[in-house]
Amino acid sequence: MVSTRDSITDIWGPRTPSLGSHWPIRVDQNVEEEPDRWVQASCFLCSNGCGIDIAVKDDRPGGRIVGVRGREADIVNRGRLGPKGLHGWVANASVDRLTQPLVRRGGRLEPASWDEAMDLIVARMKAAKEKYTAGSIGFYTSGQLFAEANYTLSVIRTAGIGTLHIDGNTRLCTATAGAALKETFGADGQPGTYSDVEATDCFLLVGHDMAATATVLWSRVLDRRRADRPSKMIVVDPRRTATAAEADLHIKPRLGTNVAVLNGLIRELIEQGHADRAFIEAHTLGYDELSRTVASYTPGKVAEIARIPADQIREAAAMIGGSTMLLSTCLQGVYQSNQGTAAAVQVNNVNLVLGRIGRPGCGILQMNGQPTAENSRETGSGGDLSAFRNFGNPRHVEEMARLWNVDPATLPDWGPPTHALQIFDYVRDGSIRVLWIVGTNPAVSMPDLARLRGDLGRRGVFVIAQDAFMTETTEMADVVLPAAIWGEKTGCSTNVDRVVHLNRKAVEPPGQARSDLDIFLDFARRMDFRDKDGAPLIKWTDAEGAFDAWRECSRGRPCDYSGLSYAKLTGGSGIPWPCNDRHPDGSERYYADLHFPTDPDYCESYGHDLLTGAAVTEEDYRAKRPDGRAFLRAAEYVPPTEEPDADYPFYLSTGRVVFHFHTRTKTGRSKALRDAAPDAFIQVSEEDASRLGIAEGEMLRVTSRRGMAEAPARIGDIEPGTLFMPFHYGYWDDPGRQRAANELTLYEWDPVSKQPHFKYAAVRLEKAAGLSPLPQPAETKREAAALDGGAASRPCLADYIGLLLASEECLVRGWETLRKAHPMTPDIGQQSALFMGWSEESAAALRPHAAAYGAGREGEAAALDKALAIGRPQTGFGLMRDLQGLWLMVNESFVSTAVLIQGARALGDRALEKDLQGIESRNERQRTWLLTRLRQAAPQTLAVPS
Repeated sequence: MVSTRDSITDIWGPRTPSLGSHWPIRVDQNVEEEPDRWVQASCFLCSNGCGIDIAVKDDRPGGRIVGVRGREADIVNRGRLGPKGLHGWVANASVDRLTQPLVRRGGRLEPASWDEAMDLIVARMKAAKEKYTAGSIGFYTSGQLFAEANYTLSVIRTAGIGTLHIDGNTRLCTATAGAALKETFGADGQPGTYSDVEATDCFLLVGHDMAATATVLWSRVLDRRRADRPSKMIVVDPRRTATAAEADLHIKPRLGTNVAVLNGLIRELIEQGHADRAFIEAHTLGYDELSRTVASYTPGKVAEIARIPADQIREAAAMIGGSTMLLSTCLQGVYQSNQGTAAAVQVNNVNLVLGRIGRPGCGILQMNGQPTAENSRETGSGGDLSAFRNFGNPRHVEEMARLWNVDPATLPDWGPPTHALQIFDYVRDGSIRVLWIVGTNPAVSMPDLARLRGDLGRRGVFVIAQDAFMTETTEMADVVLPAAIWGEKTGCSTNVDRVVHLNRKAVEPPGQARSDLDIFLDFARRMDFRDKDGAPLIKWTDAEGAFDAWRECSRGRPCDYSGLSYAKLTGGSGIPWPCNDRHPDGSERYYADLHFPTDPDYCESYGHDLLTGAAVTEEDYRAKRPDGRAFLRAAEYVPPTEEPDADYPFYLSTGRVVFHFHTRTKTGRSKALRDAAPDAFIQVSEEDASRLGIAEGEMLRVTSRRGMAEAPARIGDIEPGTLFMPFHYGYWDDPGRQRAANELTLYEWDPVSKQPHFKYAAVRLEKAAGLSPLPQPAETKREAAALDGGAASRPCLADYIGLLLASEECLVRGWETLRKAHPMTPDIGQQSALFMGWSEESAAALRPHAAAYGAGREGEAAALDKALAIGRPQTGFGLMRDLQGLWLMVNESFVSTAVLIQGARALGDRALEKDLQGIESRNERQRTWLLTRLRQAAPQTLAVPS
């Protein structure tokens, strides 16, 4: 084997110091035979997106991969590759590749033809949609699909099936990156670039072990640090990682306290006089609220919360403030921890308060974890509308409908997209009956694995799993589809740096395996999806056609691909978007003009309350008049929901190791990588190990309220009271014990990004007296899951129709009672008569729908009458209490109406939706009058004796 270096022992390679100029070229290579040809691609084993050439030998049909080398022309890596990139390619030739479809028969997965498998999938999809609506169908996909497959699936689920239930494993790793960028800048897209590394004089890495997660980018940082005038570096991480060991200042906060630490840092930057007030005034909104919020986060208070020396906050602010530039990054230590979005937004705030953005050396990299996580977010396969359009903006929905030539009313915009954990929760409660899992292994990667196994094992759900290998997830599926992987298909991928790479097919996939795109195209054809003119909804037949369709979809949006083509992406470097008429060669630096995509008619999101996740309304957003300015969004620190106690005295965090990716589906099949990191471990501090008598390598057992895992001890480089486990290790290679870190983690999520909390769980630690058997599915499927339930029934809809009808009938009685109870108050009689008529009108409009759907009314009318109790004495106080009672009842109706409108839209019942909108309008006017009347009466009634 010809290799330029041993990347297992020399992970980051030799130094080539650089400062302010292009990063020098160094071509890394690992080839076992002289190839017949080289094929252009990019590395697919982290989010860095390194340009790569695949070495192919054509000595057998379809060819075979015999090695890789870095592409020296590529702006991302200048020829360099990390250990996963140099060794992961051998997985393509693994003898245990899936080569034909499998279908569950008699409780066993058995070989089947593509026609058998796809016909079964289509039959189940059609039956589920007919019986239970499109809301009974869900997709859980991956940040490893090319843009072409992602976009095709997005069109299928949105305009073909019409379900909100789609998300990817990107929700687990970098949903918070996209959320934080939208909250601050109005749309996704990185405001930093890799070339800032050479220019900057200061790095701030928060919860980002770059040395392990993006080895080539870390090489670039090390080269900058070895220049004649090295940049400063601050790392915030509770472990002493290789990244932290390089830092000038290593801050080791207690798990879950990132917001407190960052608030303290922002306060200190302001106190030390480093805030750029001219920039803040010209280009941001929200500074006053931010400064008020951080004012109480003194170094002393932060020290108490985060258990760090107070002087570290002052020192960090002085180091940053004394620099002229700043490149900030963050990753899972922020995203997967307590208050993930709030903390990531504070990282944005640090740069904005300093005015350090949009120029060389000044930027923010909200990092990704996967090679096409950006494509998931761009195309809409992560749930959002394609090309960073706003689901809350009707004009954006209409744009999509015009582009796809469908009726806007058929697109599922009646609620927020369903995030990953909620999808599995719907599987658990039985409302999702068909779940298609694509290119990911949630039976190891999701939190609280015992719960997840119960969800996938549920008899009522039909599970489709599309993968290249048998995994813990495919073992539980009803249909398994063999998929082509990297090197075996053509398509584009976009990295953290917004650089788009074309990946050319190098070899044929094994056996009958097909590309994800080909599988989706076949599915769409068999489902016979049509546009409103009767033409096929999916109008492309290959990867380049899909890319051209996606390019047009992105035109004029922040992620504008309109200037890109396969021809333009062939032969040289990847190209960063936006690439269009204005930027024909792409855009290295985003936001150089300091104009941000916050215009209400253009933005991707109106934002959220960072603590509650409540959405900002379009009306409130427009009132802020952002005018291209960024938002400085403030957030108070809130403690984690689970903390150590007497029973579970340790905090556990999970994360990555440098030699593996995700659940090791590919990297675990490379001998070099497997030998470098063969097993999980439990990292424990020297103090805790000494106190508990634990020796290096001794088998330990860690237990949470959810489950248990066992692994050998690794001692040192972590704070006392804190443990760490890598999350890569599951059970497909039969370790003989429970060792998956996610047996222990919490099934809860960030209120804004909905990203799970993997970074803190209360656990106890002990020596393992004996190994525990491997976990088993909660329920073993004996047959391919049946669509149970018979004729479609919607009892919950009937319940809410009954509740609303009872509420409106109660209001009729309430308005009449109010009129009779307060005859001497001049306006009450007139207004009561008007509003009683409105409530009668609403009740009359509901009755036909109650006849059609049913109306659950058990005890509702009597309970509402008792709660209302109108008819108090004819005093000012009595009138106010009666008005308040009616206001509460109108709100009862208003909420029921809002809920039912969403249900009507999901059902496609336009008549019900129209009648409900009429009720909603009347309720809103009743609410407004009642609240106005209460406020008018309050000063005299409450303050003046009578």
